Amino acid sequence: MRSTIVWGTGNVGRAAIRAVEAHPALKLAAVLVHNPDKVGRDAGDLGGLGRDLGVAATDDIDAVLAAGPQAVVYAASGDIRPDEALADIIRAIRAGAVVVTPSMYALYDQRNAPPELREPVLAAIAEGGGSLFVSGVDPGWGNDVLPLLISGLGTTVEVIRCQEIFDYSTYDQPDSVRYLVGMGQPMDYEPPMTAPTVPTMVWGGQVRLMARALGVELDEIRETLDRRPLDTTVSTRTMGEFEAGTQGAVRFEVQGIVEGEPRIVIEHVTRIHPSCAPDWPAPPDGDGAHRVIIEGRPRIEVTVEATDEDGNRSAGGNATAVGRLVNAIDWLVDAGPGLYDALDVPLRPAVGRLGRKQP
Repeated sequence: MRSTIVWGTGNVGRAAIRAVEAHPALKLAAVLVHNPDKVGRDAGDLGGLGRDLGVAATDDIDAVLAAGPQAVVYAASGDIRPDEALADIIRAIRAGAVVVTPSMYALYDQRNAPPELREPVLAAIAEGGGSLFVSGVDPGWGNDVLPLLISGLGTTVEVIRCQEIFDYSTYDQPDSVRYLVGMGQPMDYEPPMTAPTVPTMVWGGQVRLMARALGVELDEIRETLDRRPLDTTVSTRTMGEFEAGTQGAVRFEVQGIVEGEPRIVIEHVTRIHPSCAPDWPAPPDGDGAHRVIIEGRPRIEVTVEATDEDGNRSAGGNATAVGRLVNAIDWLVDAGPGLYDALDVPLRPAVGRLGRKQP
């Protein structure tokens, strides 16, 4: 059993606790929290399992890392605290742990990551013998391994398009939804997530990964952006009202340009209410889906709808992204120290879990 800690217990951390508990090769050794109100609470409670696991949450990072865990699922946010997140991750790598995380966008494509990020990580790996694998919570598999797998089913491939289509009214992250993405803000407000160059910073690594796997050279990466206001005031279950005239939907693309044409595209279509931008792509039903479209011969379209936490699609997306990371841990431990990306780490089947009830 690989001793594993979960660091952070928000939307991603809750799913991580459940994934580690369900994995037959992993043992949940500790849970690290920042909020003092969570200290002492049982991991099963924090993970929404409805039963105790006998692991009390702690904020004592030194003690947890000193115990020598083999793996760390780093689930704390890196969106608004990238320097702190990188420092935490490096600390765990220096302690000799395999670290998996969605929190460092720039390391999705680690070969082309900025030196100021890559070099400290490599130094920590050399010093402590740990490893790092970063894959997105958007989810990463929807923007790298899934489209690449599907592309191999066709005779010709003209365009690969990866879509995330979501209604954010069910996403219980008010700061991210209102200020990072800009829902409910005046139309002259510039959301940080869609400011020029930011989408490329976040998703450009996955475009480059796909280009590398496909053996093509990118001319450049371009961005497109469209925003729509709400026609009427709407009320949400988790985040209150969003007023008419404020941003109600946003659509952007990160395009990998090959020989002058967008050939590898990551597209996000996000609404705070289904009535906004009805002419844009929509999920088949419910509040969200991930879709991969291969334009070519044959044309292939695959839509993935994941649900968790009483049917919530946002929680389902988080859970599948976390599953990709947690299920890679045993392979990473065996592979040895290193800095890995999605093209290095194979897809891991659910060995030992077929037929098991959810934890």
